[in-house]
Amino acid sequence: MKINLSNAKTLQTTKGWGTSACWWSQACKDSDTQDKIIDLLYGKDGLGLNIYRYNIGGGTDPDNCRVPDPWRRTESMMLFDKEKEETSWNFSRDKTAVEVMKKAVATGNVDTLILFANSPHYSQTSTGQASGGLLMHTCNIPKSKYKAFADYFLTVTEHFISEGLPVTHISPINEPQWKWGGDVVWQEGCHYEPEEVAEVLHIFATEIRRRHIPVRLCIPESGELLQTTPKYLWALLADDDIMDVTDIIAYHSYHVDNSPESRREFCSQIVQAHPQYRFDMTEWCELPCKHHTRDFKGALITARIIGQDMTICRAVSWTSWVAVNGIAKHEDGNDYADSLISASPDFSEWSVAERYYGFAHFSKYIPVGSTVLDIGMHPTADSNDFNAFAFRTPDKKTVLVIVNEGGENIVELTGELTKMTVIESNRSEKLKTTYGGEFKNSLVVPAFSITTAIFE
Repeated sequence: MKINLSNAKTLQTTKGWGTSACWWSQACKDSDTQDKIIDLLYGKDGLGLNIYRYNIGGGTDPDNCRVPDPWRRTESMMLFDKEKEETSWNFSRDKTAVEVMKKAVATGNVDTLILFANSPHYSQTSTGQASGGLLMHTCNIPKSKYKAFADYFLTVTEHFISEGLPVTHISPINEPQWKWGGDVVWQEGCHYEPEEVAEVLHIFATEIRRRHIPVRLCIPESGELLQTTPKYLWALLADDDIMDVTDIIAYHSYHVDNSPESRREFCSQIVQAHPQYRFDMTEWCELPCKHHTRDFKGALITARIIGQDMTICRAVSWTSWVAVNGIAKHEDGNDYADSLISASPDFSEWSVAERYYGFAHFSKYIPVGSTVLDIGMHPTADSNDFNAFAFRTPDKKTVLVIVNEGGENIVELTGELTKMTVIESNRSEKLKTTYGGEFKNSLVVPAFSITTAIFE
């Protein structure tokens, strides 16, 4: 394997790395535990993330709730009196989740704070639930409530801004194409057809301008790369009012973990066709989750997906789903939580998953403002066990991240470089500095490992 680090083509400039506070932050009540987790995620000695996603929940009607998992029910700041059909506000609600968000902001690393919603408030839905319609693939909010949804979401947004929180973006709709609802529900969600998404977001755009709120839209949070994504995107692009207040076109890269071809097609059909817009990857986890939290293969897959989303899809930022999820022990006794950290319901037990280190090999060493480099690698589904991704930092260092899911490999390096530092992770060791000194033109990459090499 030969890599030329000096003649690489410059691609997009990165905006950073993030994760979501949904739904764990509301359950993490112990202050010391909050501090430790935030330090792992946003601290300078942790992942150093700069993007934070906070969920404006749809709330829960205790008399009309079908979501079985308490972690996936939300507490809303808007109260609804069913008898009087009146609303009121209590901004002290969702207290724990807000405390965690403020601690993340207090690290000084968060420059992108996104408020998002999986569903309108339950009182605005057709079912009186925030978990989707009674029929699958049916929008759960009547047109008569679109404006009420915007008022609800933007009132919370204005409250957070008034508290000094640096809200930069709002994302009112999440994964609109999925079925959501039906006989079995497990979380908040709301299906929208493309024209319904455009109608809802047109009202949001109008209200953002009318209220003079200094935020931009992050849309449409498509749950897949291709399939129905173009239909949703075309509906939005046709509305100038929406696009005038849109900063981020967001997508999720689920279900194509071993398909570089799908990422290449997404880039050519959508990203490169609209160079005037910023495309961010705002949600991914291994789905279905086949590797438990102690399996280093989970870290390898995570690192490969991050690298391919940044280099093949040309994503400007990459955000995981989610930071913390509940411990999910299977019959084999292993924990298959799909998050960076897993925890018991009360956080009395929690631990860092191996995939955390796959993320760390990027976020710890590639700062905001780095540029993605094209080093000429073109993986396919049949040749996807060795990947290398390169970046140039604002201080002119070159960072190479190599994900080796096969046997030992030797990489021959060329470039006008003088120094290098090598950091490796494998099944037994994490983020270990294995070399620091003069530039060498060959790099031994151990089997089943992630290597970050920093060149000066």
